Amino acid sequence: MTRRRRVTVLALAATLGAGTPAKATAPDGDLTSLVNPFIGTENEGNTFPGAAVPFGMVQLSPDTGHSTGYDYKDHHIRGFSTVHLSGVGCRIGGDLPVLPTTGEVTQTDNARYAAEFSHKNETARPGYYRVRLGSPGGSGGITAELTATARTGRQRYTFPATEQANVLFNAGQSLHRAVSSSVQVVDNRTVRTVITGRGFCQDTRPYTVYTITRFDRPFHAYGTWKDDRVTKNSRSSSAATGRNGAWVRFDTTDDREVEATTAISYVDAAGAERNLRAEEDDFDRTADAAQEAWEQRLRSIETQGGTRTLRRTFYSSLYRSFLSPNIGSDVDGRYTGWDQRTHRARGFTYYQNWSLWDTYRTQAQLLALLAPREARDMALSVLRVDAEGGWLPKWGYGTVETNIMTGDPVTPYLTNAFHHGLLAGHEEEAYRALKRNADGVPPPTNPGVGREGNAQYLKGGYVPYLPDRQRSKPGDSDFHEGASATLEYALADGALARMARDLGHREDARRYTARSRNYRNLYDRKTGFFRPRGADGEFAGSADPAKSPGFHEGTAWQYQWLVPQDLPGLVELIGGKDKADHRLDSFFAYDRLLTDPARTAREVWVNGPYDYYNADKYNPQNEPDLIAPYTYLSTGRPWKTTDVVHAALTLFTDTPDGMTGNDDLGTMSAWMVLSAIGVYPVQPGADVWGLSTPVFERVDLRLDKRFYPRGRFTVSAPGTSRTDRYVRSVRLDGEAYDRTYVTTQALREGERLDFRVGPRPGDWGTGAAAVPPAIG
Repeated sequence: MTRRRRVTVLALAATLGAGTPAKATAPDGDLTSLVNPFIGTENEGNTFPGAAVPFGMVQLSPDTGHSTGYDYKDHHIRGFSTVHLSGVGCRIGGDLPVLPTTGEVTQTDNARYAAEFSHKNETARPGYYRVRLGSPGGSGGITAELTATARTGRQRYTFPATEQANVLFNAGQSLHRAVSSSVQVVDNRTVRTVITGRGFCQDTRPYTVYTITRFDRPFHAYGTWKDDRVTKNSRSSSAATGRNGAWVRFDTTDDREVEATTAISYVDAAGAERNLRAEEDDFDRTADAAQEAWEQRLRSIETQGGTRTLRRTFYSSLYRSFLSPNIGSDVDGRYTGWDQRTHRARGFTYYQNWSLWDTYRTQAQLLALLAPREARDMALSVLRVDAEGGWLPKWGYGTVETNIMTGDPVTPYLTNAFHHGLLAGHEEEAYRALKRNADGVPPPTNPGVGREGNAQYLKGGYVPYLPDRQRSKPGDSDFHEGASATLEYALADGALARMARDLGHREDARRYTARSRNYRNLYDRKTGFFRPRGADGEFAGSADPAKSPGFHEGTAWQYQWLVPQDLPGLVELIGGKDKADHRLDSFFAYDRLLTDPARTAREVWVNGPYDYYNADKYNPQNEPDLIAPYTYLSTGRPWKTTDVVHAALTLFTDTPDGMTGNDDLGTMSAWMVLSAIGVYPVQPGADVWGLSTPVFERVDLRLDKRFYPRGRFTVSAPGTSRTDRYVRSVRLDGEAYDRTYVTTQALREGERLDFRVGPRPGDWGTGAAAVPPAIG
């Protein structure tokens, strides 16, 4: 361990309450000042530091050469581009990197003309980014400032005094694989581009982004480039592959500031023009409005207690939880559907970008609580994908299906929306779509794979592990990850069974409940772990659960807890609560964790941001076992859940490397927020929330009265700290409460949850009736 890392680990203990607690957040305080947008920009968190508003279509942010945009270790900026996804693991977006320069335009490759910068001259807050760029031309540096609205990105460049102040528009070098691009200098203030790209982890169908940029004053010279050839006074280039771009030039001898607004549309050039006209404004007013929008979002949770470091980490996580999904419709409601035709959203806003394999576990539930109006529109947008594209999505980017990841994540995503009342008036529509998805597969002409292994799953009760099977469509294949796909299908079946029961579809509920027990078909009694089965029904691959194949981004050790629909049955299968508890202790290195939680989390659990395999320990950097710490609730040892959760929370810090792996569109950030509050969705797709000790003395959730009539829910834990972290008793709305879980109905109809904590575990939550129930 290096000295730097040792200091970091020692500081982590203070994050969870060691030392002197900071004062409570003042009601009129500025919560945006607690947010550090640079968290996660180092060590493959893959977040971005640039400007966006909550759920905005545009995320105007610097690209430094990293595959997903910005890396804190880099020292050159290639451009400020319009589209970024927070925390993705594969390149996508980065459309239209724009960069200010001085001098003659001689280079067309943004890796060659990239501007040097230092973090000393860089700052960011929610909705605003600023950096001082070096100038290769030697005429002094350039200050670039960025802000955003829902559908536009606004830039302000302060140049040195020069007659050659340039802005470069690089239409041909995005983060994705560019299919084609074209650029047009419309007049002496306006530049248009059309960019078509494809690819996310693997090849996908193409999507197109239309952009328009308008400056606040005329430029006096311009030109275009194609590959290495730069042409002056050329106004346009036809759609082509390769490097394609334009440049415009200003005289900043007297007036050194240049402002520009870029609007985008996924529909057409007219849509980008309308978006520009509707949201064009002065830079400073836009930045103020963006900050206020974020302030209001962050005020959905008010905290008391905890250190300032903890509050910075917490509100930065909350900030990232509100970055996506993203608006997909233009100001007039038009959007491009998954049939690649133009539609119009009436009575709702259309959203896109669906990292469902990740977000169904945490972020979907957090948005249902804190942003239910937007979460409702998001759920309705998913239903539009089904209606227009012919099938429900798996991992959607923009206007296309990528088929990245495996299983059936859309089912728990939509059933969660149902339990929160977000599908009112659309319940049966959603159920029909989910039933078709659960009982079939998309036709060959549809770009989606859906539950690719469904025929075999419905016949034999499992998805066979077929590592050599050729993919039928671009993306991942459930057959390549047959074991984890089976577990994910069974989880989804359990969630759908609950929805079916609540809607009165009793026969379907019984059928899906029975299917939700298919996880048992993978249980190898000789090893005591899940194992993949081949087409012949025999167990396949290594019997070592740390090396077993067939699990997507994980091992049998990590996936053994992914049975939230029937944890009592899983515990019984393992051999009872004592044996399950012993296995959990081994999985979390619990004895070592008690001695040094932060070091155990850093040195025993974590092996690297993409190191998913050959491990018998918890991986808090990836989604499959995020739920695992809460399994102790089902073994009657709820205090161990608190021990593990609080150890995992030390991995979140307020530094650039303070993210556990990819943030995955807010998934990891939402895990941090919910676990810090002490109320976590232990049965994703249903309505069960597990309890652990909060890290704040008080948390007030401001809820939308349209969905939560009380308008507020309070969680209190006076005296909670690193040492006094064990639940002694709980009261729900003043009444003694011994269960280790609450329901969504309790959150909707209740007002407060009060924890009494102490330095040692008590008998709270240890009774047989205290554990989260199975679906069925």
